[in-house]
Amino acid sequence: MQEEVENRTVNLAISTTKLTGRSLVNAFRAYLNHRRNVKARKASVHDTHIVGEQTIDQLLGQNQGATNIEIEKTEIAGFKRILNKYGVDYAITKDRSQEPSRYLVFFKARDGDALTAAFKEYSAAMAKKAERPSMLELLAKMKVLVASLPRKVREKAQERDL
Repeated sequence: MQEEVENRTVNLAISTTKLTGRSLVNAFRAYLNHRRNVKARKASVHDTHIVGEQTIDQLLGQNQGATNIEIEKTEIAGFKRILNKYGVDYAITKDRSQEPSRYLVFFKARDGDALTAAFKEYSAAMAKKAERPSMLELLAKMKVLVASLPRKVREKAQERDL
């Protein structure tokens, strides 16, 4: 019994036309990936903590107290990206009772400082985006500028010798 515990063997079946070192290495890598996935699945059963975007039920189920804030629908995707960058656990829902609709962002109370930093970065990004000139306006100005330039007169004349 002791020897069985100390000596483990792995049976690996490979279907290949030509057995080379490269095919053995690929088969072994596939086996290691399989073992890594099995271990990850076992670990995820025990660790139910979800990071980032989640449903409200999942957020409230962690028993850490949740607070919410209202935001407008300006660049929700960019806001989500910044929240994920700061590791904030959040849930976004649409409040249809008001006109125009507003969005409620629920987050854990312990993520308050991270959310403040995320809001600062988000508001700075939105202010920077508002300062940028519109590409359509720049294109219209360039069209007018190009139209005002004098054009070269091209003469096409073909000389013929007799």
